[in-house]
Amino acid sequence: MRMKLMVLGMAAAILGFAGTAAAADPCVDCHNTISPGQVRDWQVSKHSENDVTCSTCHGDLHTKAEDAMLAELPDEKVCAGCHEEQFNQFGRGKHNFGWTSLNAIPATHFAPDELIEGGRGCGGCHNMGIKTEEQKKELRDKGYRYQSNSCDECHTRHAFSKKEALNPRACQQCHMGYDHPQWEMWSSSKHGARYYIRKEGDLPAEAAGPSCQNCHMPDGDHENRTAWGFLGVRLPLPEDKQAADDRVTILKALGVLNPETGEPTPILDAVKAVDMVRLDQESWEKERSKMIKTCTGCHSEKYAREQLAMGDAILQKSDRLMADAIETVAALYREGIIAKPEGYPFNYPFLLAFMHTNGANWNEKLDDLSFIDQVLVQMYMKHRMRAYQAFFHVNPDYAYWYGWNEMTKDLGEIKELARTMRATHAPQDKPQ
Repeated sequence: MRMKLMVLGMAAAILGFAGTAAAADPCVDCHNTISPGQVRDWQVSKHSENDVTCSTCHGDLHTKAEDAMLAELPDEKVCAGCHEEQFNQFGRGKHNFGWTSLNAIPATHFAPDELIEGGRGCGGCHNMGIKTEEQKKELRDKGYRYQSNSCDECHTRHAFSKKEALNPRACQQCHMGYDHPQWEMWSSSKHGARYYIRKEGDLPAEAAGPSCQNCHMPDGDHENRTAWGFLGVRLPLPEDKQAADDRVTILKALGVLNPETGEPTPILDAVKAVDMVRLDQESWEKERSKMIKTCTGCHSEKYAREQLAMGDAILQKSDRLMADAIETVAALYREGIIAKPEGYPFNYPFLLAFMHTNGANWNEKLDDLSFIDQVLVQMYMKHRMRAYQAFFHVNPDYAYWYGWNEMTKDLGEIKELARTMRATHAPQDKPQ
């Protein structure tokens, strides 16, 4: 009992000292009133325990309300001072290119600032990435001073918790929804079900129940990348002629290849710069091999390869549907039934125009996007993504009902719309 009291006494003394030290910090005193949540998060963080104080990250120039703008906003390089290995891994991974890839997409610049720079739309997740000084200045000039970090997307301010970042919920905030419902697919798959069942105590703690991080960031490796990438295209082209033709058609609709000449365009340079796709067989095999290694932590290698190969196969079959739809809409462009919308690189469907909306009052130049184009973009961005990503996330329901089935419906609607548009457009071409 005496030993227990001594330990409790020591703990109280330590806590008392920490509390006194925190209370003596003018930053803490002030922000306890202005932003108490930030103070509480810092107080329970490892940073607080290791004398990483406000001034360590924010400098010491800001001392009163009137000079708040003098407080430095730390970027990833500040984190690298203590976490160099993770910083270097992050720099090589796809998360690093979130902001650059978003801004490389032409349609991004048609969206309201609040959705991009303000971080309440695509910019809320794609804010990730080590930004250049010019990019930071552009944000500051628009008044978006706080949209500058990346580490805190997963280790949120000011707790910066490792345990938080290891929780699948940390991934959910970005990897869910319209064009990338990985959260929905994982959490309702056998993998996700076992994760939660184990967490609830109905499976032994040693049982397999992989989280997002187990598969995509094994051993805490921040170099996060996948073989197929977000766009679901890669080089070299497949040996099968139909499959190769279909992928070329998709690359044309992405603006990566010139629809008339088949030659690469500047968009390909942007795709290369942000490491968005695997551009040679070796780099694709590297990522596939890494995933095979991860899968074999629970499964046989033969089974893992078979399952991943099925994902490759369904993607190829999805591309057949996608290419048919693109060619159907492209014919309407060639025939002059659809006029080339402003901002399109070619007189051809453009799949990266997914932020276009018909009748957008805030930007009238978007009014010229046809409905059939919108259905085509939905087929690519929403339903094709589900069809192939659900295979890799082992989710039968998403693969069929939300993916493949919806793609077939989109294709049918596009074919019918094309027939209707031709029928209603033809009389206008007849001489009076």
